[in-house]
Amino acid sequence: MNQDMAEVLNWLQRILEFPLLRLPGGQLTALDLLKLAVLLVLVLVLQRFFRRMVTAWLLRRTKFEPSLQYAIGKISGYAFIVLGFYMALTLSGVNLSSLALLAGALGVGLGFGLQNVVSNFISGIIILAERPIAIGDRVEVGSVAGQVTKISLRSTTVLTNDNITIIVPNSDFIANTVTNWSHGDPRVRLRLPVGVAYGTDTDRLRRALLEVAAAHPKVLREPAPELFFLGFGDSSLDFELAVWTSEMTAKPRRFRSELYYAMEKKLRESAIEIPFPQRDLHLRSGTVVLQPPADVRRGSPPAAVSG
Repeated sequence: MNQDMAEVLNWLQRILEFPLLRLPGGQLTALDLLKLAVLLVLVLVLQRFFRRMVTAWLLRRTKFEPSLQYAIGKISGYAFIVLGFYMALTLSGVNLSSLALLAGALGVGLGFGLQNVVSNFISGIIILAERPIAIGDRVEVGSVAGQVTKISLRSTTVLTNDNITIIVPNSDFIANTVTNWSHGDPRVRLRLPVGVAYGTDTDRLRRALLEVAAAHPKVLREPAPELFFLGFGDSSLDFELAVWTSEMTAKPRRFRSELYYAMEKKLRESAIEIPFPQRDLHLRSGTVVLQPPADVRRGSPPAAVSG
């Protein structure tokens, strides 16, 4: 029995010591690769505890903003992974100097195939470091508008008001113009254009629209709402109601719709006309020749209309 056990152990030892990879600085056995896999998994598991420890024990005792705490926690976690992978390779007996040439060749090849991935990775680091956007911010980039719910090194998750989750590559936030409604002061001024008929009493119009702004609970009292006279349009007198609000960071479309409903009702109650586009047509005297349709028999004289 002991002899059989010894033979099994010897067989297992020969398998584990069998060289699987030959490198310029040595060789890697199955045991080395198994040890490397265990160490890498251990690094990934410890990284989660390390990041939670940094966030819970250190950052929460400071006065840093939650978005900055999140960014520091993310960057520290990735730094822990890089250091952990380096130590895992070293403890597994991998000669890193022998991998320099191989890594350089792979880097050139992967650089062309993974340009977008690398670009998004670098953009993610820039976003976490500079914090142009943060979790909870309402942003608009391209055709995407919503609230940021997650920032990773490759992409950013944006949740729209329709409860649709959109994954946006981080490079879009660096290369394109981004509107961040929540950056700094959440108060913004919303401009609502409106046109009224010529001959309207502008003082009465001003009082009516400012009453609408004052009656809405989500319009800020300071700075006060204002009505601007933009100019004389083709068919209307053009005005613009400007109101300050913090609602643009949450439900901008609903807020704008509520104000327009209230403005239309107030203008109707005040007998203030919102005009249709108007055009004046002038006819001069002369003769208009009417061409016959294509299916009319040829040879018939064209009809003429005199004016």
